[in-house]
Amino acid sequence: MTELSKFIVSPDNSIRQVIAFIDRNEKGIALVVDKQQKLLGTITDGDIRRAILEGHGLDEPVSNLIARKFKSSYPKPVTARLGTQRTDLLQLMQEHAIRQVPLLDANGRVVELVTLEELMPDKFLPLQAVIMAGGSGTRMRPLTEDLPKPMLPVGDRPLMEVIIEQLRQAGIGRVNITTHYLPEKISNYFGNGENFGVELNYVSEERPLGTAGSLGLIDWPEETLLVINGDILTNVNFRAMLTYHHEHGADITVGVRKYDLQVPYGVVECEDQRVRRLREKPSLSFFVNAGIYMLEPRVNQFIPNGQHYDMTDLIQRLIQKGRSVVSFPIVEYWLDIGKPSDYARAQEDVKNGGIDI
Repeated sequence: MTELSKFIVSPDNSIRQVIAFIDRNEKGIALVVDKQQKLLGTITDGDIRRAILEGHGLDEPVSNLIARKFKSSYPKPVTARLGTQRTDLLQLMQEHAIRQVPLLDANGRVVELVTLEELMPDKFLPLQAVIMAGGSGTRMRPLTEDLPKPMLPVGDRPLMEVIIEQLRQAGIGRVNITTHYLPEKISNYFGNGENFGVELNYVSEERPLGTAGSLGLIDWPEETLLVINGDILTNVNFRAMLTYHHEHGADITVGVRKYDLQVPYGVVECEDQRVRRLREKPSLSFFVNAGIYMLEPRVNQFIPNGQHYDMTDLIQRLIQKGRSVVSFPIVEYWLDIGKPSDYARAQEDVKNGGIDI
């Protein structure tokens, strides 16, 4: 059983505060209770990310999300009485496709929380990973004249080592690395991965095949495949992303990041020649591709062999075929190190504790 205080939040807590609670308890859930400790509702990591996609702000009270859930197909949280047998709890989780069950006493107060991980502990996730490390990093010259971009040091170790360590900590034991530019710099450093707690397999591209085309060179596993660009510095929760991916029955889940753009001028909205509205220096929000994906094995049939094919091409093809493509908003630290100014920011963030690596 878990320490309950790590999960209890008030309906007045902001969504941002609840995200921090969920990050700390590492179980993907928060329990919203009243002053009498009676359960008002549950908020999962997926609930928050779906709310962000709908436009909810992080400073809103979490009670707004509880109200949102009351209008959904699942208005009440799944609970069990204290003392429920382990086998019954497992059956309840299986029936409702959930990973956590709050336990209530006779008066309806929350007294415990049981999770699937506690009932069925498993060291490794049903997930393999691919790190895309074949690019030549031309925009990062001269830093990348003698090193592939993923091998540039961030803090006191290569960026790719940070990524591999994060994958290992998430329970991912097998990692493929696609290489093209200076591949020996990577393979000589990491070897077979034994010293880094993972099993590494290298996939060499004789010519660049793009972020999806190179996937045609790997032996596709039977389980879900996580693909991450080798120049991404992030604290994204891979376990939460996998749960979200499965919850939505997705063929592919695309990590996205909210990007705000401040227009420096007053915007005039017109209909033909008529001015309908004026907006003074508005801020526009978009979701951009974050370079992190989860794919099911059935996606492999849509990747052409031996051809240059980017992940954006694959996504567009899946959409055209009517397959399930979903977005996973990343609220954790995320930085795409694409140019020298990004690299300088990464070094500063590591130095100042903006990201924990």
